[in-house]
Parts: sequence; structure tokens; C-alpha cells
Amino acid sequence: MLDRRLHLHLASWLGQWPAGPGLHVVGSHRRARPAWDGRLRPAIAVRAGASTVLSVPPDRVAAVRELARRPKRLLPELPAAVGHRGWALHDDVFRWSSAPAPLPDVGEWISPEDPGLPAWLRLFDRAVLVVRDDRGHYLAGVGIKRHDAYGHELAVGTVPAARSRGLARRLVAQAARRVLDEGAVPTYLHDLRNAASARVAEAAGFPDRGWRSFGVYPS
Repeated sequence: MLDRRLHLHLASWLGQWPAGPGLHVVGSHRRARPAWDGRLRPAIAVRAGASTVLSVPPDRVAAVRELARRPKRLLPELPAAVGHRGWALHDDVFRWSSAPAPLPDVGEWISPEDPGLPAWLRLFDRAVLVVRDDRGHYLAGVGIKRHDAYGHELAVGTVPAARSRGLARRLVAQAARRVLDEGAVPTYLHDLRNAASARVAEAAGFPDRGWRSFGVYPS
């Protein structure tokens, strides 16, 4: 069942999945529409093994396919090729979980409009999972990016003073269980160089299967 959810999520999110070996540039109208936070994601790719699907706006397919003929130039020039020169290029590990770690719950689900939350959690339009101290000050939180009905990506953040307490991994596992209960697959993306985020993912039950994701995001 979870494999089907992941398949449906990637087919919906990218516009095609799966694909054969090599790089496949596909057009999707979703790349020209606002994403979960109201901002564009004009290029998103997922690589699994020898296969990569790169999703771009339909009117940019020809230009990106031409660029892909010169692999060394693809990533540096991708933002300009999709019409957003100067935007950020993310290069991430792509993880998902079918069995979140059996860590105890630690947070409470609250409105993203509650006072005292960091700005990044206020971007979400549904409840966020938060840990606060005895005085009600925010320590750590998770938001759920509901890309479609089948795939929900988790984002986690912890204030510096509360790190190394295991809060992030417990929040991620707790949120992943909720996503599975909602009938979707929980996903988790992090920068290749972010060792701390990788440790959180592993501890929460999101193994590194060798999958990668890259894309063009707002700066």
C-alpha cells in the first residue's frame, strides 16, 4: 500500500513516475502554479537509482532538454532555463518512511497562527506540531507540506538552545505517524551536507535509500 502511495505522489508531484534509466525532462502544469506555501517551485527532480525525472513548466521543456545535453551545465543554469535566474538550487537527500521510529510523542498540535511561533511555521495552513517549555516558549516544531493527497513532506526546526535533546526526531516520528494515518506517505528532504538533519531522519525512521532530489526554489 505504501509503495502505491509513493508512486501516486511522485506521479502527481512531478507529472510522470516511474521512468527508465537516464534523465527524463517532463512538463507539468504544477510547476507553473503556487505550491503549498503559495510560492512557485519551477523545477523539481527526483533521482532513484539510474533514473531521474525532472519536472518543469510545459513551456520550458524544450529549453531544459537542450540544456540537459550538456550535463555539467544543467544544475548551474537550471534556474535561468526555467525563467527564474538567481533563484536557489536545492540538492537534497530524498527520504520516506513506512515505519516511523517508536519514539514517544513529545509535541502538541496547534494552530500556526498561535503567538510565539517562528515565521517559517506560520506559512502552514493547518495545525503544526510544537514543543514549548514550561513558560510557553517555543523550542521545536514540525510543519507538514501537503504536496498532494498521497505525499506529505515534513519540515522540522529547533531553537539552538534546545538542540541535542532528541526533540526533533521525536517530533518527526510523531508527525510521520499522523501522515500515515491520513493515508499519505511521509517524506523528508534535507541538504546533502546537513549531517544534523540526516541524523534526525535516521533516528525518526527515514532511512537513506540513495534517492536524491534537486530543484529550483524561491531565494
